Amino acid sequence: MKILVTGGAGFIGSAVVRLAVSRGHQVVNLDALTYAANLENVADVADSPLYAFEHADIRDRAALDRILATHRPDAVMHLAAESHVDRSIDGPGAFIETNITGTYNLLEAARGYWLCEGRPEGFRFHHISTDEVFGSLGPTGQFTETTPYDPRSPYSASKAASDHLVRAWHETYGLPVVLTNCSNNYGPYHFPEKLVPVVILNALHGREIPVYGDGGNVRDWLYVEDHADALLLCMEKGAVGRSYNIGGENEATNIDLVRMICAHLDTLRPQAAPHERLIRFVADRPGHDRRYAIDPSRIRDELGWHPSVTVDEGLRRTVAWYLDNESWWRPLLDREGVGQRLGTG
Repeated sequence: MKILVTGGAGFIGSAVVRLAVSRGHQVVNLDALTYAANLENVADVADSPLYAFEHADIRDRAALDRILATHRPDAVMHLAAESHVDRSIDGPGAFIETNITGTYNLLEAARGYWLCEGRPEGFRFHHISTDEVFGSLGPTGQFTETTPYDPRSPYSASKAASDHLVRAWHETYGLPVVLTNCSNNYGPYHFPEKLVPVVILNALHGREIPVYGDGGNVRDWLYVEDHADALLLCMEKGAVGRSYNIGGENEATNIDLVRMICAHLDTLRPQAAPHERLIRFVADRPGHDRRYAIDPSRIRDELGWHPSVTVDEGLRRTVAWYLDNESWWRPLLDREGVGQRLGTG
C-alpha cells in the first residue's frame, strides 16, 4: 500500500512513517517543516526505496493537487497540525489556518484525486485528532466516540472544527474517511516543549521542573509507538465513516507522572540528590482541562487493538532514549519558544 502521511516529520507522524516503512508500505511524507518538525525523526528510513519526501504546506492547494497526482496514494493519513495548547493561547491564528483551512484544502484535494481515480473502493482518508475536542471530565467517566464535543482551548477548538469538516465531506460527498481521537502521546522524538521532555531535559540540566497548578490534572498516557500501530490498523481495517478512540489505559496525574520520570532518572542518571527536589508548582495554564480519559472499547472490540506498553515502562524507555540521544535534542533547544513559558494568556 502507498500512504501519503501529512506531518510525517513531526512526533506522531514520524512514528507512523517509521513503522509503515518497516512493514513494507510505500510512504510519501508531506511536511512543511515548521518549528516542531525534524527530518532527523525519519533518518532511519530516509534512504529506503519505500520512502519519499515532499516539502509542502497543507495550506497550499496547488501543491497538494500536484503531490496526489504524482504519487497516487492508496490512502491519506492526515497528521499535520499545530498541536501545542500553550502556543494556541498566545497565537491562535496559526491554528485556525493550519488545522481548519489546511484540513479543508486537503479534503478538497483528496476528493478531487479520488474522483479522478474513479472513486477507488479501497481509498481512505484517515484523519488523526485528539481527545481534547471532548473537553474536560470530572473525577469519573471516560470519553467515548459519542461524547459531545466541548473544546476549551484554541487548539482543541481548531481540531474539533477539522473533525467536523472530515465528517461533513464523508456525509456530503461520500469521501471514504476514518477518524481517530487519541490521548496524550509520549515517547522518543518528542519535541522538547511538551511535558515529558521538559521534565527530562530540565532535570538533566539541574533546572526547576515546572508543574502547572496543583499537578492534579489527569491524562491518559499513550506510548507513541503503540499509537502508530493503532493508526495503521485503523487506516487498513477501520470501517468507513467510523471513528475510533485510542487510549493508553494509563491514567496519571501530572505530578505523579513527573515523579515517575524523576525516579527513572535517579536510576539511569543518578545524582547526589533525587531529581524530584527540582519540582516547582507554577501558575496554571488558562482554561486547563482537569481530566481526560479514553474508553477504548470500540477499537479493542472491533479491531482487536490494545496498548502494549504501561506508562511506567514507556517512561523508562523514553528517559533512556533522551539520555542516549543528546545529538537529537540539543539543536532543538535553540528553536523559537523552546524553554520559555508560553500560554499565560
